[in-house]
Amino acid sequence: MSSTTKYDLVVIGGGPAGYAAAIRAGQLGKKVACVEQERPGGTCLNWGCIPSKALLKSAELYNKIQHSEDLGITVKGVDYDFSKIIGRSRNVSETMAKGIGFLFKKNKVDHIIGTGTINVPGMVEVTAGKDKGKILSTEKTLIATGCKPRRLPDLEVDGERVMTSRQALEMKTQPKSIVIVGAGAIGAEFAYFLNAFGTKVTLVEMLDQVLPVEDHETAAVVERSFKQSGIDCRVSTAVENIQVSAKNVKMDLVKGDQTESITADSILLAIGVVANTEGLFSPRTKLALDRGYVKVDDNYESSVKGIYAAGDIIGPPWLAHVATFEAVQAVNGMFGHGKPERVKEFPGCTYCLPQVASIGKTEKKLKEEGIEYKVGKFPFQASGKAVASNQPEGFVKMLVDPKYGEILGAHIVGSDATEMIAEYGLGMKLEATAEEIHNTIHAHPTLSEAMMEAAAAVFGEAIHI
Repeated sequence: MSSTTKYDLVVIGGGPAGYAAAIRAGQLGKKVACVEQERPGGTCLNWGCIPSKALLKSAELYNKIQHSEDLGITVKGVDYDFSKIIGRSRNVSETMAKGIGFLFKKNKVDHIIGTGTINVPGMVEVTAGKDKGKILSTEKTLIATGCKPRRLPDLEVDGERVMTSRQALEMKTQPKSIVIVGAGAIGAEFAYFLNAFGTKVTLVEMLDQVLPVEDHETAAVVERSFKQSGIDCRVSTAVENIQVSAKNVKMDLVKGDQTESITADSILLAIGVVANTEGLFSPRTKLALDRGYVKVDDNYESSVKGIYAAGDIIGPPWLAHVATFEAVQAVNGMFGHGKPERVKEFPGCTYCLPQVASIGKTEKKLKEEGIEYKVGKFPFQASGKAVASNQPEGFVKMLVDPKYGEILGAHIVGSDATEMIAEYGLGMKLEATAEEIHNTIHAHPTLSEAMMEAAAAVFGEAIHI
């Protein structure tokens, strides 16, 4: 016989949106349960952001050792153990997942293991998993099931010859050669990681630049760096006629009227994501969807009263930090702690080397919208800290409203770009002007001085260029 437990909130999904929502509700003194198919953390912590950054850190260190002579240090006999690199990545995920579990207990969140199905509004049934059969009665439900990697039809993902990012994060052996389809953040990061350890990487993108959502100049820096390190970058190129055998994968690369057939050990699909709604709704629960994503209003409430959604499941941008923000806003709103705020500006980050970080509009977008702007740009090769650290690649670029000095967009490519972007994010949140950033004293020598100098460059007042 199924048991029924009553809750103020049931969250379906335990990723950055789900666990944050559950913890926030617990902080508010609500009785809350989080239903998750596996350990807490969702895709981001277990199969995305966190384990991939562990892999990239290993690649970064190995890369630095290869260039230690530049700093006057000779290192001999360096080797690596690919299985240990993958193993460390999995251990990092396990450690962080235990941390989420601790936070659940601290905030009195019931962690339900299984697949949550909304039978009718106010009732969630666990239809698979360890806690299968449990019935959760709830005043409010938050859907935070996120997304899963998009696959190609009629192409079986076997984890060896054909992979998505999930299988790539637990590779048993390192491929000698690989074709990565899609040069967005996931594709670019795996290209950098595998290339650093000697895999022959072909990175293929249908659009006309790597990192298609980024500023054209920052993308050009990444593509140039990738090519110099031996990554074969193919833009404006499609992959067709994929043939998988026991030994390799063959395919055609098509650019315009030219076709080239190539062979690799493996193929990695990094072609985006799709909404994860499998098993989520019973036939008696019908929510309005848009291309598979749950449609919500300004309060994150769906078309069915009492059912909310936040994170990747409501559509792009598919970013963990955006998901967490949305989930906390949704919970605050549903329980009367202020009016929820919808996402306006958010940083986007890619953790290859050089790193890329951005916020706001690109030059292309401003031109398309007919918005006037001024550019302030500062190269890291003019930064004393960057040169001293042997990291002079890249630049900081600001796009500014010429009348009021409002920051319209900011783009950074180079070492630690992903750490630096927060300053411009705060500036945009507080409606700071380029002049105010220019007149804020930044410590010397630091990489962040480039933020100040880029702001000064808007007015032709940068000192070091």
